[in-house]
Amino acid sequence: MEAETELILEGGCTCGAVRYRVRAPAMFVHCCHCTWCQRETGSAFAVNALIEAERVEVTKGTPVQVTLPSASGQGQVFTRCADCGVTLWSNYAAAKDKVHFLRVGTLDDPARMPPDIHIFTSTKQPWVALPDGVPAVEEYYRRSAHWPAASVARYKAALGQ
Repeated sequence: MEAETELILEGGCTCGAVRYRVRAPAMFVHCCHCTWCQRETGSAFAVNALIEAERVEVTKGTPVQVTLPSASGQGQVFTRCADCGVTLWSNYAAAKDKVHFLRVGTLDDPARMPPDIHIFTSTKQPWVALPDGVPAVEEYYRRSAHWPAASVARYKAALGQ
């Protein structure tokens, strides 16, 4: 746990109106190839770092929240810059506002949070080559099968379980 408190990463939107600080490593990082993420990002995938909301601090500006449809039918809340529209993180219904799916590309140094897994590869673009040595699953997965025990414990604690 001591290493978690020492890690501080910063990031923000494209125009610089919103800045944030992350005070812990991600619990787990997804590279999602689902068609929803492709549409939402305008790219071939989204890279999301799952992190407790309490460990993400807005240091500049006031982001806005927009709820959009999701594959689950329960909606997904996107936190964005009001000026440039860049999504900084999102929240899914299962974890409510307790766990952010932080968009790794908004970090000042996104290389610090590489994907731990590639998900929904059944719908990945055929020209995307997946790296060796990183797990890849056709759809979603069981957390207990891939996450380190410490990350599972953090996730449960964030949800109050």
